[in-house]
Amino acid sequence: MRLPTITDALRARRLLRSLLAPTPLSAYPALDAATGARVRVKHENLQPTGAFKVRGGLNLLASLDPAERERGVLGYSTGNHAQSLAHAAAHHGVRCTIVMPEHPNPAKAQAVRDLRAELVEHGERFEQARAHAEQLAAERGMRLVSAANEPEIIAGVATAYLELFEQEPELDVVLVPVGSGTGAAAATLVAAALAPECEVIAVQSAAAPAAHDSWRAGELVDRPNRTTVEGLATGSGFALTQRLLRDRLADFVLVDDSDIEEAQRLYLRAAHTVAEGAGAAALAALLAHRERFAGRTVAVVCSGGNAGEADLNRMGRPAVIG
Repeated sequence: MRLPTITDALRARRLLRSLLAPTPLSAYPALDAATGARVRVKHENLQPTGAFKVRGGLNLLASLDPAERERGVLGYSTGNHAQSLAHAAAHHGVRCTIVMPEHPNPAKAQAVRDLRAELVEHGERFEQARAHAEQLAAERGMRLVSAANEPEIIAGVATAYLELFEQEPELDVVLVPVGSGTGAAAATLVAAALAPECEVIAVQSAAAPAAHDSWRAGELVDRPNRTTVEGLATGSGFALTQRLLRDRLADFVLVDDSDIEEAQRLYLRAAHTVAEGAGAAALAALLAHRERFAGRTVAVVCSGGNAGEADLNRMGRPAVIG
């Protein structure tokens, strides 16, 4: 796999300019008060599919040659990559199959069906869905689309960070949630070119720490995947994103699922924003490490807003203290 470059990101921005409007970068006094930082929220939850992944899907499908498009594409996902790929396939008129773990987020599953992609449910966790997708793609002769090991996906996602640094050039820190790692990898790619003094810090659930532990170890590792936060629910590192993160990421922190739930409630109260669990992970890290970020200008990426019924129910309940 080749590494994507800043030139690839600029090329993707030119391609996506007519398809996706820039997402807002917003400030909320109540978030500043709650965290002690100058907080800027990058609202990727406002994308057409409700999450940042659509950038990568559209860029990838545009890059396929005619033979690959004729074969169709097959992806695996807990939800947002699935919607991204289905959305891009519908735009380009390409046949699409998505494999998701059994009993997926109903809203995300229905969104895939609404985009006329075939949905296959297999396995309890992401890893089982991934293995089945690989087998199914080989049997059908379809182009398998990895959740992360795709340079064009990372280049497409990088357009969010081109926007971010244009909207706020004086950032001290960018906090990025990590499942497969495409967002954090894209952030490091752009920051290295445009804002080398800005720290990019990745955030993952402590209940599914494979990407975090892979980065710490300097090699791909598997870890138990027990998080209830579907967008962070991966049990292994991905080679391409880890290669980008290894030399460029400033730090990688873990947060508890309970921290993420607190951040979801804060988004709702302070920013009138519905964030899915993964979308609230960056804010959770800011809340969990207030002293570290106090007084600094910090961008938190609200990577998705596709909250399921369980998320919405939790947001409406007060936090349990003690």
